[in-house]
Amino acid sequence: MLTIIYDNVVWNKALTPDWGFSCLVETPEQTLLFDAGANGRILLENMKTLKLAPEMVDTVFISHAHWDHTGGLDDFLRLNPVHVFIPASCPVPPHAAKVTRVGSGVKIGEGLYSTGELGGIEQSLVIEKDERAVVVAGCSHPGVDAILNAASGIGKVAMLIGGLHGFNDFHLIEDLDHICPAHCTQYIEEIKHRYPDKYIAAGAGRIIY
Repeated sequence: MLTIIYDNVVWNKALTPDWGFSCLVETPEQTLLFDAGANGRILLENMKTLKLAPEMVDTVFISHAHWDHTGGLDDFLRLNPVHVFIPASCPVPPHAAKVTRVGSGVKIGEGLYSTGELGGIEQSLVIEKDERAVVVAGCSHPGVDAILNAASGIGKVAMLIGGLHGFNDFHLIEDLDHICPAHCTQYIEEIKHRYPDKYIAAGAGRIIY
């Protein structure tokens, strides 16, 4: 299951919107927090409203060091100091039980992988699902093409979720089954218009699968 906890807009009106991104990825073996939004209070309040206890998380995955993805990290780790995977260029967070600095692609857990740090700035999460790959991106600073190319080593990419910034090379997502642009994505309406059958609306509280 993948649940968006923190986003610029809300799917669940009981939650608080804010500029930033975070989602929870639950597999039978692992519960992973992807990014931590900009504000720890909002992150933890949204989790509480969604009945997602911080203690259920065993791994944190940080896509990149920008404030709108790491601002809530310290508050979260004070409650639950788990293993944190960060890109090699990211400052080491205090309060973590263990920190792994990711350079090249690495396995995070059963069916969970990092693309490795791309462009010297950002890693994306790759989830193996039904022999396909689901990619979760923080802001896509290295470029969607580089991210999809790295993820394709895990399996054929079926879905892309997360921030895409000014991405407009729309042909790159033609072969995806689903696209869920969130957070900083500039051309959400254009993606929705071009690919209505693939488009999934994001927003805090949205359960993607």
